[in-house]
Amino acid sequence: MNTPTPPSTESSSQHHIRQTRIDKLTQWQALGVNPYPYTYEKSDDNAVIQSRYAALEAGVETSDTVSVAGRIMAIRNSGMFIDLQDPTGKIQLFSHKENLSDTLQEQLKLLDIGDLIGAEGTVRRTPRGELSIKVTQFHLLGKSLLPLPEKYHGLTDVEVRYRQRYLDLIMSEETRTTLQTRSKIISELRRSLFDKGFLEVETPILQPIAGGAAARPFVTHHNTLDMDLYLRIAPELYLKRLVVGGLAEKVFDLNRNFRNEGISPRHNPEFTMIELYQAYADYNTMMDLTEELFETIAEKVLGTTTITFGDNTISLKRPWQRKTMTQAVLEVTGLDFSTIHSDAEAREAAASVHVHVKPTDTWGLVLEKILEEKVEHTLIQPVHILDYPKEVSPLAKTHRSDPRLVERFETRINGWEVANAFSELTDPLDQRQRFEDQLRAREAGDDEAHQMDEDYITALEYGLPPTGGLGIGLDRMIMLLTNSANIRDVIAFPTLKPKH
Repeated sequence: MNTPTPPSTESSSQHHIRQTRIDKLTQWQALGVNPYPYTYEKSDDNAVIQSRYAALEAGVETSDTVSVAGRIMAIRNSGMFIDLQDPTGKIQLFSHKENLSDTLQEQLKLLDIGDLIGAEGTVRRTPRGELSIKVTQFHLLGKSLLPLPEKYHGLTDVEVRYRQRYLDLIMSEETRTTLQTRSKIISELRRSLFDKGFLEVETPILQPIAGGAAARPFVTHHNTLDMDLYLRIAPELYLKRLVVGGLAEKVFDLNRNFRNEGISPRHNPEFTMIELYQAYADYNTMMDLTEELFETIAEKVLGTTTITFGDNTISLKRPWQRKTMTQAVLEVTGLDFSTIHSDAEAREAAASVHVHVKPTDTWGLVLEKILEEKVEHTLIQPVHILDYPKEVSPLAKTHRSDPRLVERFETRINGWEVANAFSELTDPLDQRQRFEDQLRAREAGDDEAHQMDEDYITALEYGLPPTGGLGIGLDRMIMLLTNSANIRDVIAFPTLKPKH
């Protein structure tokens, strides 16, 4: 056979190991074995066997036959003992020559750490207490040509962990558990919303207008239509169109969004969120729903509503604190923005607590900046920060008791924004004015300001019922529930700078 060209990044030692394994591959073929077969039937996952025989005493052997499959993670005593790993965990294979044919004994010598195999045998527990399978038959299911990282040091290069996630998953039980937990969280979130009567829908990723959030979009080009399109920054305006149309009174989209912004331990340009809308509800309804979803998911997935993140112990048990933005700023800085009325006064107040603002920043922009710089990092336990300035919330309904504000909240846990919700703006004339204000902000240099969406305003003119809307950043939720300090740890394939 022709020897495959090795990867360009291969070290000389790795190249030698690879060549040795290719030689073994040839020996397998000479024995009439296909090193890459088409299928294999296994009876049980490793974790199922470990659970089923948890009470089996040391030294006891059963007559129960099982078949397992996975990757070889360790070989001891010339193959007599093999640690076999599948996605659920490890189990030991006991491959004694007394139980193997001469052919299998020869094939046993050709196995390497990293190979994928299937094995059949009876279940036993060794005198030392290790649950094992006494192998009577095994099959090569995939010959590994590259060596795994050294067992005791594992995959220590953080960049390699993210760039070669498959290798990270092979070596790290913690990574596998985190990403498996991610799947469980998303499944439980869906289930909770279905139980509440929500309808799951889909919205376009390619959009002619980037709307629904204040963010810089990615731009692409459609060749046939000869037009630029934007990758979705939020599904909001499309979801509310569906409510206008009467598709359902409760809708949600579990979606990928794309924002052309910086990368940090809490930001990935491509991220997952859930956005939902409920007719005849307001932001108070959304606060209750946010608390219920977090509490339910923690209970169902983790078995507790008390989580640990870093050095902090956080309780997700309802009810959560609720504070207005002005109240939160007053408690930390001593500045009472409810008594500050002019933009100039607001800027002077910011200077007094060493928060830099622009000479053109308004009362609301200044208040938001002070919250971000002085308050957010102090909000460790779950809290809803209510009643945002109108100028930073163009899609939310004017507050029913203060025209400078809107009915909006952001939920903070561990100092992070994890949810954002509105009493949705349903007045089409007010919405048009807000969009026009945003256009002026764009013309003044704010490239994250909303664009005008005439069709959305047309939809509103047909009538959107009173509606509450909520968006939850799932990546950050999963970070909290898995005690993961970096967003890359909870995304299987995070965005990375090219390796040169």
